[in-house]
Amino acid sequence: MVCTITKRVAPRLRADATRNRERIVAAAQEAFIELGPDVPLDEIARRAGIGNATLYRHFKDRRELTRSVVLAVIDRIASEGEAMIADAADGPDAFTALEHFVHGTADWKVGALCPLLAEWMDMADPEVLSARDRLDSMVESIIDKSQADGSLRADISSGDIMIVVSQLARPLPGSDPADHNSFVHRYLQLLLDGLRAPGRSALPGRPATFQDLRQDREVPAAH
Repeated sequence: MVCTITKRVAPRLRADATRNRERIVAAAQEAFIELGPDVPLDEIARRAGIGNATLYRHFKDRRELTRSVVLAVIDRIASEGEAMIADAADGPDAFTALEHFVHGTADWKVGALCPLLAEWMDMADPEVLSARDRLDSMVESIIDKSQADGSLRADISSGDIMIVVSQLARPLPGSDPADHNSFVHRYLQLLLDGLRAPGRSALPGRPATFQDLRQDREVPAAH
């Protein structure tokens, strides 16, 4: 007797279910930014225009919803960044792509979403690691191209960009994210002016890399 093992394939979501899922993720991102990561899921359902039961059909708990929000934001940043790199290839220098990326971090509300990574994300999740690696590659590509054409000072690395951008794009404690976003682009432009080559002064220390940012958070491999 021969036994045949059939691989189970997850069913594709119907169009209306897909739209509901996208609305939930968008509403959750908005609510997390405005009200913080502990916002009631009922509020997220209300903003998405769906019932609580629909939300829980798509996301069993807050952690799963948060994961989807962060992955959606990373995918959007990486996709737009990759498009910027392609566009910069036809422009005068790659610094234009860096400018769009830096200002985009404020528009994408990256700073407000950063606390979700520490509190709700499993950084050993293979999909999260893959998304992070894609984002890292995009940022490093912009930096490499900008330094290669001489538009970005040579003593800067990927970690330097991400540290400063994540801090500038993060709303101050107790402040309204909307108010913060009204002036954050001013300070991001000051940052960009300081990044252009040639540098006006020597920077102390050494450039920070992605490895520096994550060496204390790496998860040991399972044996």
